[in-house]
Amino acid sequence: MPVSTLPATPPAIATPVNHRFIILVSAVAALGGLLFGFDTAIISGAIPYITAYFHLNEFSLGWTVSVLLTGCAAGALVAGVLADKYGRRAVLMACAVLFAVSGIGAGLSQHLYALIIFRFIGGLGVGAAAMVSPMYIAEIAPAAWRGRLVACYQLAIVFGILLAYLSNYLLDGTGANNWRWMFASQAFPSLLFWLMLLAVPETPRWLMKKGRKKDAMRILVKTSGSLAAGDEVMAIENSFYQQVDTPLKLLFTAAYRPVLVTGILVAVFQQVTGINAILYYAPVIFKEMGLNTSSSMLQTIGIGLVNVIATFIAIGLVDKVGRKRFLLAGSCVMGITLLIVATCFRYKYFDNYIVLIGMLAYVAAFGCTLGAVTWVYLSEIFPNRIRGLAMSIATLALWLADFVVAGSFPVMTKHLGTPLTLFCYAVLCAIAFVYMLLKVKETKGRSLEEIEHLFIKPSQTQQP
Repeated sequence: MPVSTLPATPPAIATPVNHRFIILVSAVAALGGLLFGFDTAIISGAIPYITAYFHLNEFSLGWTVSVLLTGCAAGALVAGVLADKYGRRAVLMACAVLFAVSGIGAGLSQHLYALIIFRFIGGLGVGAAAMVSPMYIAEIAPAAWRGRLVACYQLAIVFGILLAYLSNYLLDGTGANNWRWMFASQAFPSLLFWLMLLAVPETPRWLMKKGRKKDAMRILVKTSGSLAAGDEVMAIENSFYQQVDTPLKLLFTAAYRPVLVTGILVAVFQQVTGINAILYYAPVIFKEMGLNTSSSMLQTIGIGLVNVIATFIAIGLVDKVGRKRFLLAGSCVMGITLLIVATCFRYKYFDNYIVLIGMLAYVAAFGCTLGAVTWVYLSEIFPNRIRGLAMSIATLALWLADFVVAGSFPVMTKHLGTPLTLFCYAVLCAIAFVYMLLKVKETKGRSLEEIEHLFIKPSQTQQP
């Protein structure tokens, strides 16, 4: 028997869905993505200056860029446990503090080890926010809105990337310490994010998990309306009752292992298809075409702007077109554009803006498909009982893949050349396409509890 067979009693007067409340709290949570994007992309403008200041070779440069991602992996690993224990909002507030400490500390660094330490600290915040922000939005948004609102998290990421590119361009001419100001500039949005989080509530699913049924009901009345809130409380309650095992033990059972593997591979494919090699090293790539530093940064702003526009497309269509179609289309287009750009570099053909157009098309395809939809998909597919821990593991895999890509790109381009490096990413796009065609299930328009039954059959979770 489930814990509760009757819905919680709704208010005497039917209360409609509070659309303004849903949008506002989702927007605040999505700001974690803005800091995520800003923190990860700010390095692109600083690379030429820190390379000279700290006398970096291709190996030490790759480590300095990618050390943030080891922090991301560590942050993602612990964020699920902390979010389940202390709440989604509390973890996001801690992330805001880490962002600020990282930016100021990196900007003040006099030695390479200090820069690396503060970038690692920033990575802790990025990794935790990357997991908790979309999870917060998915747990508070109605099913019909969830895809668009979680995609807004990706929009915040690409806005953060664009702001980082703009900041780099504007600070480029401020003298020998310009890279210090580039890093330190993230302190202000970090403080703003922390203050805004004071105004948002916890998610109803976390509240239900902690036995705070009345608090959860109050929020569900705002997000689903009073008539539907009672049924939703019962569905959430039953989803927690179906198992008494610990989430860690559940993850590796025959019932839950397939959905965990799917989440991990979708997360990994988002990264190994090469996007962050392009975003982190775009100015370096453009300089290889013969452009000066200022022109390279200006064209990099174009990449950031296209990324923002593409994400708007994802927000408008993800709940109509569906997750699987977007993932398939993105893998295909990204692979084709990488082949075009690789061919141009192979034959040194840099006329008629073909390389720039190819890179913009690649970034656009990523922005409206794998960029936005991966976070939507990861926030949806894991059952309530294991969501925090499962998202931690999937996000950990994402950051480890990003670490490999970011750390290996300078080495690969030096020893293999840019054309072959880009060709390798194109091959991985093809592999991602085949996997998603065969294994990814469509989730659009379903509640989180309905998606749970799409991946996990009720008979698999019943106690003996």
